[in-house]
Amino acid sequence: MLNLLSPNSFRVFPTISSVTSLTLKSTIVETFRPTTYKSIRTMSSAASKFYSLEPQDKTGKPFSFKQLEGKVVLIVNVASKCGFTPQYAGLEDLYKKYKDEGLVILGFPCNQFLSQEPGSDEQIGEFCKVNYGVTFPILKKIDVNGKKVDPVYEYLKSQKSGNWGLTRIKWNFEKFLVDKQGNVVERFSSLTKPSSIEPKVKELLSK
Repeated sequence: MLNLLSPNSFRVFPTISSVTSLTLKSTIVETFRPTTYKSIRTMSSAASKFYSLEPQDKTGKPFSFKQLEGKVVLIVNVASKCGFTPQYAGLEDLYKKYKDEGLVILGFPCNQFLSQEPGSDEQIGEFCKVNYGVTFPILKKIDVNGKKVDPVYEYLKSQKSGNWGLTRIKWNFEKFLVDKQGNVVERFSSLTKPSSIEPKVKELLSK
């Protein structure tokens, strides 16, 4: 005969609190699984790489990207004799509007597209100032493709490919947008006007 007062006569069931605890632990383990850690490490590594870049300004002095930490950065390969050269005006408008909120625009002159940037660094700087009132930094002329590609563009292209998955810069005034953590988040073609980028710039500045 079953003794109802015997401890052996009772079956132990998990309590609601213990089930909840187990579920929570399982969720935490799943959320922070190794692949997630790997993704976080990859993003952190990419940001570190961006801030370690150090091109030259138009006078040949180092321009450390370390100073760009916490900024939203728009990087553009520019030219003085291109059909897209009037985009300088839109870039300057964007810069003036948001520079106090943390936007930095960097122009990299390049002569690789039909030799549309033939001048010296000094001449290029003067052209931008006189014709478009440019106040954002115009750095030293570089190559954006080929064997002599500047490390800045080698890195940018490795992070964001263009149309059809191609990494090569196709023409003057392509644009790369970098967030406050140093991640390359967008790449825009030459056809994209600076004003069209404004909503994305505002979004990144607000984060």
